[in-house]
Amino acid sequence: MTADNQQEPQPLVLVADDEPDVLGAVVPFLERSGFRVLAASDGLLALDEIHRHNPDVCVLDVLMPGADGRQVLRRLRQEENWVPVLLLTQVGEAVERAMALEEGADDYLNKPFDPHELVARIRAVLRRTRTDGPPLATAPVLASSFGLRVDRVGRRAWMGTRELVITPKGFTLLEYLMVHKDELIERSRLLEILWGFEEAVGTRAVDSRVAELRRVLGEDAAEPRWIATVQGRGYRFVGEVRGEEGQRTL
Repeated sequence: MTADNQQEPQPLVLVADDEPDVLGAVVPFLERSGFRVLAASDGLLALDEIHRHNPDVCVLDVLMPGADGRQVLRRLRQEENWVPVLLLTQVGEAVERAMALEEGADDYLNKPFDPHELVARIRAVLRRTRTDGPPLATAPVLASSFGLRVDRVGRRAWMGTRELVITPKGFTLLEYLMVHKDELIERSRLLEILWGFEEAVGTRAVDSRVAELRRVLGEDAAEPRWIATVQGRGYRFVGEVRGEEGQRTL
């Protein structure tokens, strides 16, 4: 047997979308990118394929007949199936994006999208879900180095036993960076997460929120414990992050 035959099998990706043109373009592109691919044209078929084949990651359109992507996501999480899910959403729907993340999606991508971006997101999701404990996207509590803990249900954060005072957007920024630890998150992406496309806000607003977090955390930007600046690009969460089932008693 050759060394190639001894390698781990290629990740299995399920793609569910009711648009034939999308499936016709995405499926072969993912196959050329090194994935095995299952395709489904509606949410009910997607659920059946997930139950039968246990894919490594699912890409679900939010607008499908039978059951839409968010309904499929809710069904999976109710079944305690933590397969990573990336939702394909509609551009400009900030509420849709927020609800998707709150309901347990690991990430989302706006339509129309670049297939290369989809591949990058799938690989990033696979990297960060191969960890001990609950997946970061669905963990009620995120714990990091130096005593930083984020209660995603209660929307509260602590440094050791001291509760941190963080604005709602600052909390959302910290949560997103922690869930996407070790990834370079572009300023434009963070702008979209915090304000969506509806508000005319410049990327400097993102820098202001990062500065807010650093003040709250007591972090030195020159020697970051948690949030590192990638010059001219964006930010990366460099602290260790693990998911926990619930908040411990402080």
